[in-house]
Amino acid sequence: FIIGVFAIIFDKKKRILFCHRTDCDLWNLPGGRLERGEAPWQGVIREVKEETGLDVKIDRLTGVYFTARLNQIAFNFVCKVIGGKLTTNAESDQFRYYAFNQIPRNVPQRHVKRIRDAIYKPGDLIMRIQKGPTVKEQINRGVIKKSN
Repeated sequence: FIIGVFAIIFDKKKRILFCHRTDCDLWNLPGGRLERGEAPWQGVIREVKEETGLDVKIDRLTGVYFTARLNQIAFNFVCKVIGGKLTTNAESDQFRYYAFNQIPRNVPQRHVKRIRDAIYKPGDLIMRIQKGPTVKEQINRGVIKKSN
């Protein structure tokens, strides 16, 4: 399995934090691939720190998502900022908080669905099979523009 871990981080106005990727014109949730020997809850804390510079604690697991054709599982967590400072890096060149109804078009639809689950089903643990193209596939098809 390929295992991904992603964080939904709300600010005081209930807007969601997005990272703008350096490899393409895409905003996404902080997160990435779980490393060998790492628990999903440890991985999301590490990924958020690497991509944003923020220290977070996990509030709750909101969903487990499976993509069959890729043998991929993604864990989605709501996290709270407990320290650090937003810092650009090799993976993220900008950060913005967006209200759910103002999320830009260049956010992966998989992430939008995960956010929707977390917002509109806050007490539920969602288990969902996700379909459709991955970000990598969309870049290869030219749907998402690659950065120079």
